[in-house]
Amino acid sequence: MATEHKDVRKHILDTGKKVIVGKGFSAVGLAEILSLAEVPKGSFYHYFKSKEAFGEALLEDYFAGYNQRLEVLLSDKNKTAAERLLTYLQRWQTTQESTDPDGQCLVVKLSAEVSDLSEMMRHALRLGTEGLLAQLTACIAEGVQDGSLATTLIPEQSALALYELWLGASLLTKLRHDSSALDQAMQTTLKLLGLSVVA
Repeated sequence: MATEHKDVRKHILDTGKKVIVGKGFSAVGLAEILSLAEVPKGSFYHYFKSKEAFGEALLEDYFAGYNQRLEVLLSDKNKTAAERLLTYLQRWQTTQESTDPDGQCLVVKLSAEVSDLSEMMRHALRLGTEGLLAQLTACIAEGVQDGSLATTLIPEQSALALYELWLGASLLTKLRHDSSALDQAMQTTLKLLGLSVVA
């Protein structure tokens, strides 16, 4: 018997994320998502016009939560900007080394797969990452101002360089099945930001 959910749309998105982060977007059919969510097909089409629209909504929901958590982390005034930034990157490393699908990054999982297949999903990925980069840029600018970061790059360049570095390292971690790329990313990050030790 199906379990009733107060927010059916959110339940479908959460269920879909769990299976898609493991298998990818194209490999997962609607029937599998609906079966796991225990909702009828009519409920799905009430909220989403198509699987592509579902994918777009999935990414928007993912980034809304991700960027909200990032905002809380990066606005902690009990820590320097450098400490906040390194805490974020340490958490990134921990989640990407984990096999727990709940912590896996949808940007890492889906960017290459869907960017050529769906303009809607590519746009959602781009907007989400731009929001993330804006927060990293602000944190780096604050770190330069408070003296906790000593990067010679302008904050926008530093944020983009770090994000590209960590995305690449996350992909290599999947390929290698070890943490060497993420370890190297952390060492490169420390050098880029003028830091000698992890806070």
